[in-house]
Amino acid sequence: MEKNIELRIVDPKTLKFKDNKDPRQVPADRMSDAALKANAKAIGFIQPPLFSEEEDGSLTIVSGRRRVRTAIANKQKELAILVKPADPLDNMRAVAENVVRAPMSPVDLWRSIESLVSENWTEEAVATAFAIPIRQVRKLRLLGNILPDLLEHIGRGDMPQERELRIIASAPLSEQTEAWEVHKPKKKNGDVSWHSIASALSKRQMFARDARFGEKEQSAFGIVWIEDLFAPANEDGRYTTDTEAFLAAQHAWLEATLPENGEIIETDDYGSGKLPKGAERIWSKPAEGDRIGYYIVPRDGSIKEIAFRRITPSKGAASVAGGDDSETTQPKARPDITNKGMEMIGEMRTEALGKALTQPDIADQTIIGLLLLALSADNVSIRTNGSTPTRSLVAKIAAGGKLTSDTTLIRAVAVEVLQNTLNCKLKFNGSGLAARIAGDAIGADAELPTMATDDFLSSLSRKALEQLGSGLGVLPRQRVKDTRAAVVEQARETRVILPAAHFALTAEEGADFSRAPHRYDLNSGAEADDESDESGEFAECGESGETPHGEQDDAGEDEADQAEAA
Repeated sequence: MEKNIELRIVDPKTLKFKDNKDPRQVPADRMSDAALKANAKAIGFIQPPLFSEEEDGSLTIVSGRRRVRTAIANKQKELAILVKPADPLDNMRAVAENVVRAPMSPVDLWRSIESLVSENWTEEAVATAFAIPIRQVRKLRLLGNILPDLLEHIGRGDMPQERELRIIASAPLSEQTEAWEVHKPKKKNGDVSWHSIASALSKRQMFARDARFGEKEQSAFGIVWIEDLFAPANEDGRYTTDTEAFLAAQHAWLEATLPENGEIIETDDYGSGKLPKGAERIWSKPAEGDRIGYYIVPRDGSIKEIAFRRITPSKGAASVAGGDDSETTQPKARPDITNKGMEMIGEMRTEALGKALTQPDIADQTIIGLLLLALSADNVSIRTNGSTPTRSLVAKIAAGGKLTSDTTLIRAVAVEVLQNTLNCKLKFNGSGLAARIAGDAIGADAELPTMATDDFLSSLSRKALEQLGSGLGVLPRQRVKDTRAAVVEQARETRVILPAAHFALTAEEGADFSRAPHRYDLNSGAEADDESDESGEFAECGESGETPHGEQDDAGEDEADQAEAA
């Protein structure tokens, strides 16, 4: 049959073929077509399209439709094609030409690139000829820094991940040899633990994208950036392994640019910001007089911020010691969530509810329902001869004493009123269960921030913390703080929401909503509910019937840990 194959030079525009005969019905992506077009411009087609000739002299394409279309797109006047007599195997050839292909091994491709470079081809020319990004060419050329034994394994198809390859290629060959001797497979053709080799060769890197300092500090501390060729194209991949110089430059910049309300704070054992004594973290928007704490994360050198407020202790607040030394006081069992934790949940819920209320697709009937809920909230008081807290907001829709017909404005003001009214805070003006129902109705759970932080998890009891860790696959540690650190690390890339923080009411809370609401003395702010808690604790977001959540400081926690360990 080979003797009957004829090479012809034709105008590609004169070639016609029926797409319903094409085995590739799903077209190739644009990137593949662009790569083929660039490759054809650089070096032409390696294999001409194949046609079969019918008895009447018409040509039917067997394979190479994309090549013909590419030639037309490149405005080629001539195209070499192969023509043969038609036979029953043409359909099989059309499919096989698209299926029976094997991509080159990355090592073979690298060797080909090095061979072309030795013939004075530039990296740009190689990239154009192979129709691949120049960045990919440079990545493959990094294989020249790989130990031959490792390269042999890569050539067999046992390819490391990009991050692992980057770490290995940046290490000296002497260090690669040591790591290979320790971690090479016991069997000749066994799989290599690339993760173990990369871990043995990894050095702590600090990236330019986390640097706040400029060229002045960079020059002063002698920082030299190394280009990370494996980083995504839209990401600054420069880094340095001189971590001490990087951290010093960050600190120098921070001292020079610290705002008036800013304060440099220390970090704890887990690399999180450590608030000064007598300070309380703010989870909502900072107010006038609040402080912003800045700290440098030791792990990556980035600069983080924490808003906090200094608390002035009330007069006469003193711990009273007394009682018979002979009597043994049994420590109270720590609740699952401390009062601080519940306050943090209240702040988080309030912010999440405010964000959720800005959604443009909330139905009008839902808005009306929310307004009705707001009127029934614990912190709303309706009086006949007094100004209402929302008068200034409502005035927008009643300019000149006439109610506007602008539904867009009415909706916007309604949302503002809801944001101004509904909240989940642990104060006498909290909205109680009404805010929880509203948040559940509009999906405010989606706006809650992750709670897998050291600050929040420190408010959980050992039992609650271990239960949360179990759901994340974290085994309990001997010390609570170690379990907490493991949970934070495990959930670093995950948004974790404590089930108790969800807006939806429990069955018991749903029944509580139909009961008489809490009442407050507007002058003193004291609760005046007939069934008020003698302890003076307020039920967060209307969670009435729950026992107050006690606080326990870190020292107490450590003592409890030691007692449990003993």
